[in-house]
Amino acid sequence: MIKAIGYAAKHSYSRLKPFEFERDEAKANEIEIAVLFCGVCHSDIHQVKNEWSNTVYPCLPGHEIVGHVTTVGSGVTRHAVGDLVGVGCMIDSCRTCEPCRTGDENYCEGPNSWLATYNGPMVPKAKAEDGKNHYGRDNTFGGYSNVVVVPEDFALKIPVGLDPATAAPILCAGVTTYSPMKHWGVQAGDKVGIVGFGGLGDMAAKIAKALGADVTVFTRTKEKLAEAERLGVTGVLEDDTKTLAKLKASFDFILSTIPEKHDVNPFVKLLKRDRTLTVVGALEQMAGVDNSQVAFHRRSVAGSLIGNLADTQEILDFCAKHGIGPDIQVIAIETINDAYKQVIDGDVRFRYVIDMRTLKRAD
Repeated sequence: MIKAIGYAAKHSYSRLKPFEFERDEAKANEIEIAVLFCGVCHSDIHQVKNEWSNTVYPCLPGHEIVGHVTTVGSGVTRHAVGDLVGVGCMIDSCRTCEPCRTGDENYCEGPNSWLATYNGPMVPKAKAEDGKNHYGRDNTFGGYSNVVVVPEDFALKIPVGLDPATAAPILCAGVTTYSPMKHWGVQAGDKVGIVGFGGLGDMAAKIAKALGADVTVFTRTKEKLAEAERLGVTGVLEDDTKTLAKLKASFDFILSTIPEKHDVNPFVKLLKRDRTLTVVGALEQMAGVDNSQVAFHRRSVAGSLIGNLADTQEILDFCAKHGIGPDIQVIAIETINDAYKQVIDGDVRFRYVIDMRTLKRAD
């Protein structure tokens, strides 16, 4: 067993605190990774606070992990000791269902869906037959720690030229926004709308612009209009009804990145005929859609969940090639509870990344 340390919450109302635990040593197909950086995702906050009603405690978050390989199992061929690798939201899947066989591990239809990097099973504990995740672990602990162990094929290669700290949020925010753009065929010359301009929206705007799209971001914050201008995209206030009216039926694709339930109807009207609005930020039950606005123009409202392994590697390479990435602020692990508050209050531009080398100071 590997003695590990990290930061975990023991209840929905508790703060993240230093936590000692053990990890299994790397099996034949697994690698051990010394964690250098871990991004702070809004999903971490939802999970720690049990806002999705499926949290398994103690909850040790972190699914935007970058680190060096320190140990490889006897059957490992993809990675070598010293390689810089990344781990996103998944560390395993059933591997036998149709989505897994066709490369969509993020839509695994196995007994408990894919195995999350932290919080173990993807179903509420009460619904599992034995309260376990059926992959040999009672729970999974994430990247707010000094070490992780994962199957080699669920670790991505961090390309040369991509800063390791900057790469961390790409493993979630990057692929979560890139995957639907790829699926719905965003291409150069398309008019793309991004609803919400936080961590996901920032990456979405940069990726869409790099794809050659004409990008408009919709935000509730006047201060973010200047940020949109800096990125070379158009900024529009969500409550600017006059501007929204002028944009009616003009967009080829719209991506909603708002991390909680919200009304998408004002943006459905902005789609051209046969075009799609995709929600990636919110996993709660959403407000109803005005089907007259959908049916009369054969529009679609869809959802998309993170991205598969191939898409994740693809967006890492794409960001390295185009010199793009999230705007980050690197923090020490002991400030994580304050960081959560600032994320909730919208006071971070745009992603916090934990320097996990500070964990030794905090332990």
